Amino acid sequence: MSGTAPFSLGLDFGTTNSVAAVARGDASNLVALCGDDPVFRSALCFWEDAGLHVAAGPRAIAEYLDYPEGSRFLQSFKSVAASPMFDGATIFNRRYGFEDLGRLFVERMPLPKGAARVVVGRPVIYAGHRPDEALARARYDAVFGALGASVHYVYEPLGAAFSYAARLDAPATVLVADFGGGTSDFSVVRVGLPGRARRCEPLGHAGVGIAGDRFDYRILDRLVLPLLGKGGTYRSFGKILDIPPGHFADLGDWSRLALMRNRRTLAELETLRRAASDPAAIARMIAIVEGEQGYRLYDAVGRVKRALSMQESATFVFDGAGLSIAADVTRANFESWIAPDVERIAAALDRALATAGVDADAIDRVFLTGGTSLIPRMRVLFADRFGEERLASGGELTSIAHGLALIGEQDDVAAWSA
Repeated sequence: MSGTAPFSLGLDFGTTNSVAAVARGDASNLVALCGDDPVFRSALCFWEDAGLHVAAGPRAIAEYLDYPEGSRFLQSFKSVAASPMFDGATIFNRRYGFEDLGRLFVERMPLPKGAARVVVGRPVIYAGHRPDEALARARYDAVFGALGASVHYVYEPLGAAFSYAARLDAPATVLVADFGGGTSDFSVVRVGLPGRARRCEPLGHAGVGIAGDRFDYRILDRLVLPLLGKGGTYRSFGKILDIPPGHFADLGDWSRLALMRNRRTLAELETLRRAASDPAAIARMIAIVEGEQGYRLYDAVGRVKRALSMQESATFVFDGAGLSIAADVTRANFESWIAPDVERIAAALDRALATAGVDADAIDRVFLTGGTSLIPRMRVLFADRFGEERLASGGELTSIAHGLALIGEQDDVAAWSA
């Protein structure tokens, strides 16, 4: 697009998926990042073949599936952006910080060059324990600083609010609820009449580092990890002891799972297998780690989660590394597992209303966006609070990027920046 009229680039760098849009004036169009598809998986794959190679997005998945044993697959790395505990990942004897991973990913996205402004989405609250916002900002600057002459960061739900406002033909107070892979974020926005110089006015925000990845973990923890030995016992010096949780915690965290295939971890797991009361269960975990089956495992978890959004029961099925694992689960089971997470999300919603100085009755419309908004329990949370008639949805994976690009075209873009 170089040599054409100036444009703004909106980039929704997501935990699970990333999307970009280009705006000129009042028109915003999604960027086709994979064929005709605007959705680009937030993933990297590393492999060695006469040197080190790196692929991103759908190609990363294809390369991994072609040769899982010889590759290292990473996804959801955005979740460690604000974590001081994450100081890098060693992949094929090379050390990569968050900034390195981010740059490798962005460089492999087919983004248009020469944007006058770049508006990057950021969560209201970053994921992780005690997230360091200043650290995340520095890391984002290192990743996105080369994309354009002027880079701004805007809360992700504000991008969705700006996109949704284009549907409205009358003033409204709108609550945007954005449920991604790593965070659930809320913004309350007052939308004025079409044609106003500054049509959207942010009133308040809140967020929590809980969303789709946490729901995936609940399925993994309650349904799958017991099949891999969690909750089991082992014999040591004549005593029967509970198996420590450490390796299971690593298996449930994408930032650590991809790094478990190392000599020390595999030796520890083999020692545990020989002492375990159920050695076959530990052998299944070893097969998943040694065979680099993390992506397939989480893909199976994601499939059963999506199935439970459409039906009352489903079967978790995993095939890989010579294993075949199946287990039945009901939507009621799933909703009981995520109940503590839903409570924390509801508390963040309350904080958003409080910071905006409004109550539920003052909200005219609720716009639900993000892939996790499709989970029935999440919609019920808002229908119970605001009434089904006030709920709106659509563009679950694309509304943020669409709106971020439009914000980049505003004269007062700095007023939206976080």
